[in-house]
Amino acid sequence: MTNTPDFTAMFKDVMGSFPVDTSAMDGAFKSTTALNEKLSSVALTAAEKSAAVSSKWTQDTLAKLADMSKAKAEPADYAKAMTDFASASAEVAAENMATFAEIAKKIQMDTVELFMAAGKDMSEEAQTAVNKATKDVTAAAKKAAAK
Repeated sequence: MTNTPDFTAMFKDVMGSFPVDTSAMDGAFKSTTALNEKLSSVALTAAEKSAAVSSKWTQDTLAKLADMSKAKAEPADYAKAMTDFASASAEVAAENMATFAEIAKKIQMDTVELFMAAGKDMSEEAQTAVNKATKDVTAAAKKAAAK
């Protein structure tokens, strides 16, 4: 009588010949978490600097308002105090906006630098993984063909 081939054993042998390497996934996860950590650091540093600028700006404005609200001897002194406050406020606003622009510029540069480095790293990791997978599949195919 004829023997039926054991397809289960054959498929088990074939699938066993194609190993699954999870180290590429582990590496990708670690790379992603490292990138996220660096991006979070950049964002938190920027938020800290922005908060410091805003706080100082508020304190300076309140101090100038306190000076402006003091009683004056002449009515014209009120107009002068108001003009001085408006002039100083405009000057401080320009300085603080320039500071915010510098913070934003630094964030942008740091972020671009991080993404370029991450892209380079991920490209190298992908190339290594593809080369290894190609080598493994070729070896497994040769082994399967030999059987």
